Amino acid sequence: MPEISVGIIHATSIYFTIDGHYTDKNKLKISEGKHCISIAEGIVTLDGKAISSLPYLVPAKEKCKFTLHDVVIGIGFHWEQKEDQIFKGALSFVVEGGKLWAVNTLSIEDYLFCVIASEMKSTSSLELLKAHAVVSRSWLMAQIEAKKKTKPVYRSVSINAGTLIKWYDREDHTLFDVCADDHCQRYQGLTRANNKTVKKAIEETSGLLLVYEGQICDARFSKCCGGMTEVFETCWQPTHIDYLQSFVDNPVRPAGTHDWDLTTEEGATKWITSSPDAYCDTTDAEILKQVLNDYDVKTTPQMYRWTVEYTQQEISELIESKCKLGIGTLQEMEVVERGPSGRIVQLKLIGSAKTITIGKELEIRRALSKSHLQSSAFVVERNLHGNFILRGAGWGHGVGMCQVGAAVMAHKKFAYKGILYHYFRRAILEKRW
Repeated sequence: MPEISVGIIHATSIYFTIDGHYTDKNKLKISEGKHCISIAEGIVTLDGKAISSLPYLVPAKEKCKFTLHDVVIGIGFHWEQKEDQIFKGALSFVVEGGKLWAVNTLSIEDYLFCVIASEMKSTSSLELLKAHAVVSRSWLMAQIEAKKKTKPVYRSVSINAGTLIKWYDREDHTLFDVCADDHCQRYQGLTRANNKTVKKAIEETSGLLLVYEGQICDARFSKCCGGMTEVFETCWQPTHIDYLQSFVDNPVRPAGTHDWDLTTEEGATKWITSSPDAYCDTTDAEILKQVLNDYDVKTTPQMYRWTVEYTQQEISELIESKCKLGIGTLQEMEVVERGPSGRIVQLKLIGSAKTITIGKELEIRRALSKSHLQSSAFVVERNLHGNFILRGAGWGHGVGMCQVGAAVMAHKKFAYKGILYHYFRRAILEKRW
């Protein structure tokens, strides 16, 4: 069974508490209790004393655990907050950019046990949890396999006088396999991993992966596709992946929508301003609680369809504060390109000072919200006051498994395999360990 390393905190000072007996690979003597490791001007100190090597603590017993204090979760999102988190496995530290990373190393199945409970409520249905376990395991192993084969390019940026095109895909993670936040997969240690159903879901799918033509699937997921899933190349590098297709989140296409081409403004407007029938079109509180943590429920009441309104001054100031493009006062927004789910790939911002085209979908979402706009599947309207009204669909990039749709499918008595084959078409399941 593979082990993975997870970057948890990146800071100049990290407080941690040891509970149980740990040995240090670098022969440092670190007792039980609370400690502080810091870096300043290249010098690392532990509890105020300079050290020449960094701690690498390995638990002597299974029941040993450690706490990292003031971990920031939801970095850059509307639910950003700090909390203390408890972990099992090894704890090590590495230096990057004048700061320290706290890194947790553990088995992939122990990691997944925590991820599933962090990504969704541990009270979710067993079939939903099993589906998510396979998706999370497959995504993780695909990243590790890709990292072994080639030196990955994690971030692409294209900037010239008239365009700013970026996509983000695990950039900066060279010192460990994945980070602990939404950028990769929510991993919050044992903090929320306290449910027997989650443990059962992991055990019953142990070593099971989604595979396509012998290769582990790069299985993606998002909160809510908005009724239509998106293709990989809309959000990341321009590479088509056969098992990440665009289709209606429904066994059949809703009546009256057959000729709607969502890559056009007419088709996207019809789709987004209506509510075509889809698995993820639900307001059932009990179903949504399976997918959303408490802070998600409090901060994002709308998912399938939503509306955001800005004054001209508000949106102009927002774009400038987030992107520093110098466009002046925003006059209009024009869609340059949409993906098959209606998500905007490139958006032209016409300002009083200059015009800039931005993309891809995540860069657009970052530019038009203090944290992140729910998705880039939106249409733009202006009211009599000149305000910009964004009417949108879904939450997230929409590629791969729709978590809300999967929750509804499980509620409708679909088994986890049926859920997976719905969202990852042409893929098969294969047990690797």
